[in-house]
Amino acid sequence: MAWFYLILGGLFEVGFTTCLKFSNNFSNLKWSIGFFICITLSFLLMNKAIQTLPIGTAYAVWTGIGAAGSVLIGIFIFKEPADFWRLFFIFLLIASILGLKLVSKES
Repeated sequence: MAWFYLILGGLFEVGFTTCLKFSNNFSNLKWSIGFFICITLSFLLMNKAIQTLPIGTAYAVWTGIGAAGSVLIGIFIFKEPADFWRLFFIFLLIASILGLKLVSKES
């Protein structure tokens, strides 16, 4: 269950970075509220996950999901560049996240 919390927390991290961009420096109330909801849920879920998972593994996975997801949102929503090297390193990041899951002693 801890991995579920961790992955969900990472997805809410993607949510808060996306809301942050859309909030336009917190001038858009709807997106600003979304930011605060997502960041709160992200941290609560991360906290729940580290009660069982090693903190180093959990933090690396949580931030990795946030980073990879935010880059993908940037590419698909905000039309940021999707050149070979960006995609290559996102692939490596995702592979590292999966690797940490595979070698983790906690299930």
